[in-house]
Amino acid sequence: MYYGEKVKLRAHKKEDIYKIYEFLNDAELKNVFDTVIAFPMTLEQIEEEYNEDTIEKDGKYSFAIEHIETKKYIGSCMITEVNFVARVAKVGIIIGDREFLGKGLGTDAMKVLIRFIFEQMNMNKVKLEVFSHNVRAFKSYEKCGFKVEGVLREEGYKNGKYIDLVLMSILRREWENKFVYHKS
Repeated sequence: MYYGEKVKLRAHKKEDIYKIYEFLNDAELKNVFDTVIAFPMTLEQIEEEYNEDTIEKDGKYSFAIEHIETKKYIGSCMITEVNFVARVAKVGIIIGDREFLGKGLGTDAMKVLIRFIFEQMNMNKVKLEVFSHNVRAFKSYEKCGFKVEGVLREEGYKNGKYIDLVLMSILRREWENKFVYHKS
């Protein structure tokens, strides 16, 4: 387990499956994070994706996000692509429990995930994609040290409108300068 100030990242448990099912089929959440048509997922699809016996699956690493104080499962964060030659990892996150939105828990979880990637996986760069209309996520990523690398114009289509997909990243040296305190 990996701890932040408000959350811990842990392996998914069997009992998380029903909350994951609820989160991943929430129309409002899918509208923000899904890059394709927001088709509902079956419980079987989710059980296959979040099998607790599989730590790593198809190059994806997934963590449950648990609120430390209440011990509630509130979402997931994942490493979706890893390039061990270039030392680059792509990440994603979802806080699905609305009770915990806007309280800094996603930012805390992302900081823990970034620390894990740089310190445990020895990566040099962490990258992600965020739709331009997801203002809350964009601000959270900036707090974590991510910078805009580019914009894929009109890359998405949501609610009858084309929207931009923003590419963001943080380099290890940027993270170290911002969050790691060096001894003199």
